[in-house]
Amino acid sequence: MPGLSRRERPAKPALTREGIVDAAVRLMDSEGLQRVTMRRLAQELDTGAASLYVYVANAYELHAAILDRLLAQVDLAPATDWRAGLHRVLRSYSDLLFAHPSLARSALSLRPNGPNYLALIDTLLGLLAAGRVPAGQAAWGVDYLLQTATATAAEHAVDTKRDSEAEWQQLSDTLASAPADDYPHLHQQAASLVSGTPSERSHWAVDMLINGIIATPTPH
Repeated sequence: MPGLSRRERPAKPALTREGIVDAAVRLMDSEGLQRVTMRRLAQELDTGAASLYVYVANAYELHAAILDRLLAQVDLAPATDWRAGLHRVLRSYSDLLFAHPSLARSALSLRPNGPNYLALIDTLLGLLAAGRVPAGQAAWGVDYLLQTATATAAEHAVDTKRDSEAEWQQLSDTLASAPADDYPHLHQQAASLVSGTPSERSHWAVDMLINGIIATPTPH
């Protein structure tokens, strides 16, 4: 059967930035973030890569837009306790990245600037303000709270080609067998270095950062 003429084919939906990001999210979920290139996305949308650059400057901006789109899922509900609220928001943010391992690793260098990212920052600043953290310290502190949550998610993101549990056990065995004469401090703390569940360590890290933010003035 001969193909349809160009005139008989249904018209393609008009390109929009929102539609491009929608397609990019679907592509990431099905093939991983490393496959979300301008060329591959153009194939998915049945268009030329040059058409995408009208709406998105490059792949870096596209990946940042994907992250911002997903940030809409972070729990930003009002909190009655500001410290508990910080834990909840950061845990929700980390959980989101855990669910998208390839994005978790890239998020360390991405700088989203969309509305969902702005809402996340505003919520964190509001919680710190509720805890009477000085504004300058809160402004600098938010950056490190998110960096820590992102790094934690990236470190523990699932990689199907690796056996993370086996790697962790190997590290534990190596630390435990370190000679006391060569590594006296490490030998003494070997068990402590690998103690605690991921949840316990993450909770401690957030508390440690909050306490540090409160206690450390920014330079004048």
